[in-house]
Amino acid sequence: MAAELFKKQGEDYWKGRPNYPEELFQFISSNTPCHDLAWDVGTGSGQAAVSLAQIYKNVIATDTSQGQLDFAPPLPNVRYQCTPPDMSLSELKNMVSEQGSVDLVLVAQAMHWFDLPTFYKQVKWVLKKPHGVIAAWCYTTPEVNDGVDSIFKRIYFVDSRAYWTHGRHLIVDKYRSIDFPFEPVDGADHTGPFEFKTERLMDLEEYLAYTKSASAYQTARDKGVELLNDDVVEEFKGAWNEDGNDKKIVKFPIYLRMGKVGDLNLVD
Repeated sequence: MAAELFKKQGEDYWKGRPNYPEELFQFISSNTPCHDLAWDVGTGSGQAAVSLAQIYKNVIATDTSQGQLDFAPPLPNVRYQCTPPDMSLSELKNMVSEQGSVDLVLVAQAMHWFDLPTFYKQVKWVLKKPHGVIAAWCYTTPEVNDGVDSIFKRIYFVDSRAYWTHGRHLIVDKYRSIDFPFEPVDGADHTGPFEFKTERLMDLEEYLAYTKSASAYQTARDKGVELLNDDVVEEFKGAWNEDGNDKKIVKFPIYLRMGKVGDLNLVD
C-alpha cells in the first residue's frame, strides 16, 4: 500500500518535503565510531542520503517505491535500491549488506510505516556489534504563521483524520511511544526523542506540494475527496499573502530516537 501511495506522490514529495539540518547528522554521526557504511531505509527521494554521503564512505539508500527513487539525486558513493516490502535476511544480504557490516541504520520520517518486529530483526542482523547505531526521526506539523498554521492543522487533524494510515499517531506523539528496543548510545542516558528543527524557504506552490505529499491526502483523493479544494486553496492564499511576501521560512520540528544495538541484541 505504501509503495503504491508514494508512487503517485513522488513529484510532490520531491518538490515539497524539507531537507534536514546539518547539526542533526553531526549529532548522529558523532555517535557512530566508524563511518564506513550507512543504510538509509525508506529514503524516498534521497533527502537524508545526500547528507549521509558527505559523512559516510558509502551509503545504501533503499525504498519500496521506485517512483520515489526516480527523483533521488545520483551521487558516486550512494547506491539506490528498490526493495520489496517484506525482505528476508537473504534478500537483505544481497540488496543491502553483509551481517554485522553497517555502522548506521537511518530512517527519516518513515519508521511508522514499518512492520517493526521484522525491521528490528533486520537492523540487529546488519548493524555492527556492539556500537552500531539506529537513528530514526519524524517531523510534525510545519510552522509558517498563525493564519496558515490554523488552516493546515484543521486539514491535518480534522479533515484528513479519517484517512490517516495506521501509525500516524506515532508521529503525533513525536515517536515517544514507538517501540524502540535499543540501548542509549555512550554518553546518553536515554534514546530520545531528541529535538531538532529544520527550515525551508518555500512559496505557496511548494507548501501545497508538501500538503499533497501526505499519504492521507492521496488516500482521500483515491476515495473521491479533495482535501485541497478551491475554497481551501483560496483560504491558504489569503493567509499566505497577508504580509505581501511570496516566499516564507517554513519550520519543521524534528524528533529523533537513537540507540545502539549493544551486545545483548545478537541475532541467530
